[in-house]
Amino acid sequence: MNALQHPQQELRFTRAAQAVAFWLLAAVLAASSIILFACACYRGVHPELPHPMWALPPLIMAWLFAKLAMHMTRHAYLILTPLGLEVMPLFRPHSRMRVIYWQQIEAMEKDPVRPCLTLHFDADKTSGVHLSLRPIPKCKRELLIRALSERTAKK
Repeated sequence: MNALQHPQQELRFTRAAQAVAFWLLAAVLAASSIILFACACYRGVHPELPHPMWALPPLIMAWLFAKLAMHMTRHAYLILTPLGLEVMPLFRPHSRMRVIYWQQIEAMEKDPVRPCLTLHFDADKTSGVHLSLRPIPKCKRELLIRALSERTAKK
């Protein structure tokens, strides 16, 4: 649970980059469902066309993917607060979230090849946490890295 009393003092990063694929998949499945249903309307003329019920499975899958994409778009992945960095998993974030306090972070490095951020907890860089930056849109990644580097530089 977020112990912060003033939400305007936090910086949130959502999984919007991940959600794009699920929005597209939901749109394709919804369109295929509509096409299947439209084709089924001419079943009296062409009996080889599928039954209208065949439009139901892609419609249900489109609804599930749209619901998942909406969840990814609305809910936070990383939250920078005055206390520290809150990392929210995709499923059951309230029970499985992790708080990394600013005092724990000794160093930070971004992988130049992969979209990955490593937060080190000691000077020897033997313990820490790897955070994937793929869920965050590319245009927001530099903002996150800048905010984290300025916050860790204050130590």
